[in-house]
Amino acid sequence: MGMTYAKAGVDIDGKSNAISHLVQTLEFRRKGKGRMLDIGGHFTGLIDFGDYALSLCTDTVGTKIIVANEMKKWDTIGIDCMAMNVNDMICVGAEPLAFVDFISIDRPDSDRTRQIGVGLNEGARMSNVSIIGGEIAVVPELVNGADLGGTCLGMVKKKDIVTGSKIKVGDAVIGLESSGIHSNGLTLARKIVNLAGLSWKARPRELDRSIGEELLTPTKLYVKPVLEMLKKCRVHGMANITGGGLRNLVRLKDGVEFRFEEPLEPQAIFDWMQKEGRVTDEEMYQIFNMGMGFAVVLPEGEVPKAIRILRANGATAKRVGGVAKGRGVTVPHMGLSYKRY
Repeated sequence: MGMTYAKAGVDIDGKSNAISHLVQTLEFRRKGKGRMLDIGGHFTGLIDFGDYALSLCTDTVGTKIIVANEMKKWDTIGIDCMAMNVNDMICVGAEPLAFVDFISIDRPDSDRTRQIGVGLNEGARMSNVSIIGGEIAVVPELVNGADLGGTCLGMVKKKDIVTGSKIKVGDAVIGLESSGIHSNGLTLARKIVNLAGLSWKARPRELDRSIGEELLTPTKLYVKPVLEMLKKCRVHGMANITGGGLRNLVRLKDGVEFRFEEPLEPQAIFDWMQKEGRVTDEEMYQIFNMGMGFAVVLPEGEVPKAIRILRANGATAKRVGGVAKGRGVTVPHMGLSYKRY
């Protein structure tokens, strides 16, 4: 048996169960203006604000921060923090507007916080988002090094909200290329590196740079190409391919099958991790993005125009599959099938 996420210390089914138990206790809903809009278990929350809906979401960079701490290189993880939030937000068609960060550190370190700020600022510039505040907590008993998270605010006209409810059999799926591992599955990736007995600065012959540099490659930001596409194309659903891999598509709509006939080619880091850790295809595609960081579901006739706009705005995109009768997510030529998120 090869490595799995569970063996590395992350039980994704257990996580889903824990989230379910948490959500069951959150019964209160605000009355009147500013009430929550019910769009199901989507990538961001929405608040009724007249003709508009405000979008609010939060996320962290996860254990990618451990690699940054080991490499003593923190100037890109701010991009990851921004991307993990704004890439979720645009899934409903919302435009990110403002951001606040939360940094936990074991001790005050001006160079470390400066470097984190460099990445946050670059992520904000790339997303056209204002960082309006934040918090730094010195908590030596809680963290060893630093931890980074953030919360993003955005808005969308209610008539333009994309939930996935319009997805139907015959639709196409466009995949947008990732920049690599992004900020998910790092616990499994780190475990594989440790088992291989390699340092973060080691450079396997399959890679163009060190393992640490490869894993710290910033998450790609999809804000500009996706928002430009939404101005001119009819889109039925969108998914940020983060933790859960291809299973994220299941969140968009039940009762249809998202069939990936021509998935994007995974980057070399994924091939190296799979071989080194003897990880199965099934595990790889439900943990990592495997070369596709974002997915767009839309009518087949909209595909050429959508791809043209996405590419013109810096995204590498292609048609990777379609929507068929069935349920869940499949990659037929690999024999992969996922029925739930």
